[in-house]
Amino acid sequence: MTDFAATRDAFHLPEGITYLDGNSLGPMPRHAVDRVAAMMRDQWSEMLITGWNRAGWYVQPRKVGDRIARLIGAGEGQVVMGDTLSIKVFQAVSAALRMRPGRRVILSDSGNFPSDLYVAQGLAETVGAELRVVAPEEVAAHITRDLAVLMLTEVDYRTGRRHDMAALTAAAHEAGALTVWDLAHSAGAVDVDLLGAGADFAVGCTYKYLNGGPGAPAFIWVHPDHADAARPCLQGWMGHAQPFAFEQGYAPAQGIERMRVGTPPVIALAALDAALDVWEGVDMAALRARSIELSEAFIAGVEAACPELVLHSPRDPAQRGSQVGFRHPQAYAVMQALIAQGVVGDFRAPDVLRFGFAPLYNDMEDVARAVEVLAGVLRQGLWDRPEHHRRAAVT
Repeated sequence: MTDFAATRDAFHLPEGITYLDGNSLGPMPRHAVDRVAAMMRDQWSEMLITGWNRAGWYVQPRKVGDRIARLIGAGEGQVVMGDTLSIKVFQAVSAALRMRPGRRVILSDSGNFPSDLYVAQGLAETVGAELRVVAPEEVAAHITRDLAVLMLTEVDYRTGRRHDMAALTAAAHEAGALTVWDLAHSAGAVDVDLLGAGADFAVGCTYKYLNGGPGAPAFIWVHPDHADAARPCLQGWMGHAQPFAFEQGYAPAQGIERMRVGTPPVIALAALDAALDVWEGVDMAALRARSIELSEAFIAGVEAACPELVLHSPRDPAQRGSQVGFRHPQAYAVMQALIAQGVVGDFRAPDVLRFGFAPLYNDMEDVARAVEVLAGVLRQGLWDRPEHHRRAAVT
């Protein structure tokens, strides 16, 4: 049985704060400070450049990747860390396009994270492909025989709507296409099963539900059937078969190693590795059940106490990730007032109050306090103050 009280104690949660924004940035695991300090003190400081071998920095992307693999239904040796999520999206989509010569269509949906669409649009314009964007509920109907790549974020960043990965992957394969799944709002939040779904490529960030810290490196997974065939357009030094032979021509490494690009962020990986310690012994089915319990209680509480808010997420928890959105015409100001009262969620344009539920550290007391404070902010009109209407650079 997963002990969620123990996992909550593993995080530093500031006094007086109810934190429901782990779907943007997870809180700091308590022992991350010591892990990073030890890495700097005992490795970087004393070993200098020999740390690449002596401290295992060079193999760190694969070792950390193996720890994430268990959380997303992947196998050992199938996940590698490094770079940003946008770079990993570019690698995955470009590799999938190469594997489907003669097909030039990339299909995505309007609920996808805009950055993924920007990457796909730039790639399509560069190689002469076409990016088609349809409504999330219309994706299945647009999987046609000219499709090369289906690129989707499993959980919609605004609504929390969850795609049926297995069904859409099967439909794409039936049409002869490959799939690229973005797990930014899935990894560490829901029970992902990449191998069970037969997915082809998957990518994700680690600073949200995995709690790796701001700017923590992204991951990429390639189905083992494709691992020695995938060739991304972005071919970097660390993805070479013999990087220290310094050959002029590129020869891809075997398997997932070819998806490496540049020098790994060793300090950031140390923090992420510390965060992944908290996941030891966590049952993903129990995590999913806990997520549903929290989000269902929140929806019920908000709808009872705040009738002016409109649910912006699927009502069926099976069709929802681990976040809930409500709409309000002054959502930005309402969220700023909430934050000022110690309940931290976030705002997504144009009018969405977004709340993330991370079972590792959120509990029913968080739900009750968030509902109470939100109701008070609306009832007393606390949001309608000048300071709550001023837009910051990051919303």
